[in-house]
Amino acid sequence: MPNQKLSKDTVHRVIIRNMKEQDIPKIVELQKASFPHMATEGVYWKPHQLEAHLKVFPEGQFCAEYEEKIIGSCSSLIMTLVPEYKEHTWLEACGDSFFKNHNIKGDSLYAADVSTHPRYRRLGIASKLYNARKQLAIKLNLRRIIAGGRLFNYCEHEKEMTPLEYVQKVIKKEIKEPVLSFQLRNGFKFIKILHNYLKDPRSLNYATFIEWKNPHYVKTR
Repeated sequence: MPNQKLSKDTVHRVIIRNMKEQDIPKIVELQKASFPHMATEGVYWKPHQLEAHLKVFPEGQFCAEYEEKIIGSCSSLIMTLVPEYKEHTWLEACGDSFFKNHNIKGDSLYAADVSTHPRYRRLGIASKLYNARKQLAIKLNLRRIIAGGRLFNYCEHEKEMTPLEYVQKVIKKEIKEPVLSFQLRNGFKFIKILHNYLKDPRSLNYATFIEWKNPHYVKTR
């Protein structure tokens, strides 16, 4: 990928659109570049998994395009958790990575991932992708968006504090945390710590259960 030409002044030229089958090879490479620590563990979307997502829920798969390059993406499915803040793993939420548990009658949009190429970060690309999700949740009258978020810098603090103490310090802005801080700025609330959520050397397998409630939701049943 060539040196970036994108800046805060030109970020409006980024197109957020639904993913297409021909985008899949580019998104696989984007995943590897976006999550290098997890890619070494083999934790990134494979082509056949992305193909499955497109088959079960094409509306929920987005990508960010700039000058014919895919510089960001996010994958989502619809589900219902019972109880609503149930402990779960990433694989359980994502139907073994194939979105097998996608249920159009569910009440929650599950944010399976979001990625931005390292050369295009801090320019609002991920926020644009999150906004696309919010618009989808509003369109489909879903009650909320939920996700398990990485604790990206927790590995640097594990000897000093528990995951919950770490999150509390991030919320108070006493610790810089690129993932959770971004999610909080985008209107998500921290609910609780998820244990053994995902094989992730940075987060030591912990994650935050986060939630965004749709302010336009109308209860129909």
